Amino acid sequence: MFHKKSKEDLKKQLSKIEYSVTQEAGTEAPFKNPYWDNKQEGIYVDVVSGEPLFSSKDKFDSGTGWPSFTKPLVKENVTEKEDRKLFSKRTEVRSKNADSHLGHVFDDGPQPTGLRYCMNSAALRFIPKEKLKESGYGEFLKEFEKK
Repeated sequence: MFHKKSKEDLKKQLSKIEYSVTQEAGTEAPFKNPYWDNKQEGIYVDVVSGEPLFSSKDKFDSGTGWPSFTKPLVKENVTEKEDRKLFSKRTEVRSKNADSHLGHVFDDGPQPTGLRYCMNSAALRFIPKEKLKESGYGEFLKEFEKK
C-alpha cells in the first residue's frame, strides 16, 4: 500500500521541477523535457508513487513538446477533474494513489480514442521494456509482445 510522504520528504526526494509539477500543479517547458521525443519501448510511472500510468505503445507525437498518449496503461491509476485555472475549462489528470498532478487530457488526439493525454515529463519516470521485470513491472511485458 502506498503512503504519501510529507511535503518535507517529497522536497528531498524530488527535483525542484518534479515537486513544482506534481505537488503544485506546475508545468514544465515544452520541448525542453526528457520524454517529449522519447521513442524507446517501455512504460511511464508516477515519479512519486511508481504507479504505472502510460505505455510507449500509446505515445504519439502531438507536436506540443510534451509526452502525449492516447490512453492510460492502467485506467484505474489516473483520475480526472475539472480545471478552470487559465480562464478556460480543462480536464486535469492526476495519479490516483499519490494524487500527483500529471497534466491534462484533451479531445483532439488521434483515433481510436480521439484523446490526447498531454503529460509533464517531470511527473513521470520511464522504465525501459528491458528493465520492466527487474524494476517490478514484469506484468507489463505482455504489452510489448508481437501480436
